[in-house]
Amino acid sequence: MKTRLSELLRTKNLFSLRFFHRTACCTLLIGSVNMGLAHADSLDWKNAWVNAGFYTYHFEKDKQLENTNLGLGLEVPLNDTYSLTAGRFHNSDNAKSNYAGVYVMPYVVHGVKLGAVVGAFNGYPNAYDGGWFPALIPVAAMEGSQFGLNVAFVPTIANKLHGGVSFQLKYRVGQ
Repeated sequence: MKTRLSELLRTKNLFSLRFFHRTACCTLLIGSVNMGLAHADSLDWKNAWVNAGFYTYHFEKDKQLENTNLGLGLEVPLNDTYSLTAGRFHNSDNAKSNYAGVYVMPYVVHGVKLGAVVGAFNGYPNAYDGGWFPALIPVAAMEGSQFGLNVAFVPTIANKLHGGVSFQLKYRVGQ
């Protein structure tokens, strides 16, 4: 079974699992953005956030992973629950990655927003040959008037993605 799956992933056939995976990824991302836009009052540029990447505490300490994941990202609120996000960063495998998605943060507990980011990433050499893949990542966010912090739990996906807890400091640029 494993051999057959790897053969399918290597083929360029239109009906291969690779094509299905990329189609699913695009569908998830477009659906997420549409879901966010459907609930949006409007793009709230005055409350937009900019970030300089992540710091990741990795679970797999023996792999010599890059913990400092510098980059540039943007998060633009649509309303109190949804925000669009996109960016580029230096990932844990020492490669460049891009991301795009929607934060869905429907819960607030003691001033901390809880939810997930739904979107897609690329640039991880062991995950789909560096191509785009869908992601659903649990997130907690603490936001002040000028500074905020997103804390995300990234699951380990064997031989593809290295799990950890990522910390993303953000600065509000619109006020």
